[in-house]
Amino acid sequence: MSNSFKERMLLSHNFDISPDTAPPLSREEFAEVFHLGLSDRPSCQTRLVNHPHWTVEILFDQDQFSPQQIGEFCAQSLASKRISQGLDHNSPLEILVLGGVKTTPPTSDNPDALQTGDWGVDVVETKVGTAFLQSISWDTAIASKPAESVFKVEFWVSESSK
Repeated sequence: MSNSFKERMLLSHNFDISPDTAPPLSREEFAEVFHLGLSDRPSCQTRLVNHPHWTVEILFDQDQFSPQQIGEFCAQSLASKRISQGLDHNSPLEILVLGGVKTTPPTSDNPDALQTGDWGVDVVETKVGTAFLQSISWDTAIASKPAESVFKVEFWVSESSK
């Protein structure tokens, strides 16, 4: 058994597309996307969490994967799910995985809430990533943060993503 430290990442889902582009996913379906998508990486563990904002917990070995890499695996997993559902090729779909480390004290004693040192990650499905990032002022939000405390993955979903 490894003595490696497990990093904790909590995922939320931001569905910013028309249901005509891709069907909404339940919390359970969303969690299953990452359970299946990370199943070939034994050092990663996933579970559905009981929290109003956060949906999925991922524990991963920081000696094997960076948070950015886990974010890339998450984007690929969701893209694979969407491709398997069949996409409307006239509607663009971009997946953004936006992560940051929580540096402030927890706001809840719920064990499924984001804790200091955890990665809070928004998994976003949107038509135009740049417009979404502007709408949340991403560049301003991360401007004063150390580069190693945030990450952004941008992934276009298409049949060629397979």
